[in-house]
Amino acid sequence: MQALAMIRPSQGTDQTEVRKVEDPQPGPGEVTIDVAYAGVNFMDVMARRGDAGYASGWPFTPGLEVSGTVREVGPGFTTLAVGQRVVAYTPGGGLAEVARTRAEFAVPLPDRVGLAVAAAAPLMLTTAMLLLTDAARFRPGDSVLVHSASGGIGSAIAQLMPTLGGGLRIGTVGRPDKVAAALASGYDAAVARTEDVVAGVRAATNGVGADIVLDSQGTALLETDLALTAPGGRIVLFGNAGGGEPAPLPPAGRLIGGNLAIGGFSITGLWAHAPHRASAGLRRVLDLIADGRLDVAITEVGSLAETPATQQLLAEGRGHGKYVTRISG
Repeated sequence: MQALAMIRPSQGTDQTEVRKVEDPQPGPGEVTIDVAYAGVNFMDVMARRGDAGYASGWPFTPGLEVSGTVREVGPGFTTLAVGQRVVAYTPGGGLAEVARTRAEFAVPLPDRVGLAVAAAAPLMLTTAMLLLTDAARFRPGDSVLVHSASGGIGSAIAQLMPTLGGGLRIGTVGRPDKVAAALASGYDAAVARTEDVVAGVRAATNGVGADIVLDSQGTALLETDLALTAPGGRIVLFGNAGGGEPAPLPPAGRLIGGNLAIGGFSITGLWAHAPHRASAGLRRVLDLIADGRLDVAITEVGSLAETPATQQLLAEGRGHGKYVTRISG
């Protein structure tokens, strides 16, 4: 089969290529999937540049979410059948013609959900859903500040909030030319981080600040988050897009005095250690799509060979929304 391979760490596309490799075989409790579409995610970039914990070894095949049909079912699992349409989280190896994953990571795909949009669900859409509902304890009417609002997860949060009861949506973006993309995806206000973020967010919230701050930038913006979170608000850190070692969290006295909470969220950690919670979030977003209550915009990448260039768009902060690669079918 054909698979995307990252040969060794690199800041660019020079060490990524399409290779012919052996088809994976399912072990006990596993399935293999003939991949129709695979999601492209910033975590692919983090693996490519050699961030700790993202590549299991070199060469490495990235890819964390796929849609397609079950190819084979390993011993000890009878819930899925060969030929069944599924969507699945794959802990690496999804950007390939055949992917292998734990059977409990695969969810049957409703008939009314297309394979292309489904490939955005196990990581991006499930992250957006569980960030809001589980980690941040979103309530209808809450104001939510999201960093990297024009990216895949940021766009998904803006599109999900109305289905959960609605609230003020505020986004920050890395460059002024991304403000329009954030507003187009549903944000009520958007501010470039090259400008005065504190002033922009305070203006959007009438000086109160946001009830929830969702931050994918590690701790680089934590001081800004603390300044912009309303009393009783919640900050959720769910990534480290800039790389590097996260800074220490603020002392307890500052959080107690400000009536603030800081939490963390990792969708890959949830899939690994509490897959029932991750799959429940995945099923929920698939049901919303099937019912016509959630319309997710995606950009289709035509082939595995075109995927490294898309990953580079994400690495340089030039991507917009969610990308999925067409593999077959």
